[in-house]
Amino acid sequence: MDPFKPYEPKPKLGAPPKLSLADAEIIAIRALGFISGDDALLSRFVTLTGCGVDDVRARVRDPGFLGAVLDFLLGDEAAVVAFAEATALHPEAAMLARLKLP
Repeated sequence: MDPFKPYEPKPKLGAPPKLSLADAEIIAIRALGFISGDDALLSRFVTLTGCGVDDVRARVRDPGFLGAVLDFLLGDEAAVVAFAEATALHPEAAMLARLKLP
């Protein structure tokens, strides 16, 4: 801590959001968009799941698939943090959304 620099408290994130099933699905779809926007994550997602573009389009409304998307994202802490920052969501939002989906 620099004694000559004025103290600036970090902003608090507040409480984690309370989510409905529809909110959880929206977060999962946003996570899918985040994954598709990152070449490394997308490559790993396709390799691990075997899902191509047509498969994703066909299953995007399936709550089980959306839960699997969040499982994939939650497997990488750096990706979760980057997702939260990119979408301005609470860092726990992906985990809370996963709890709502099958």
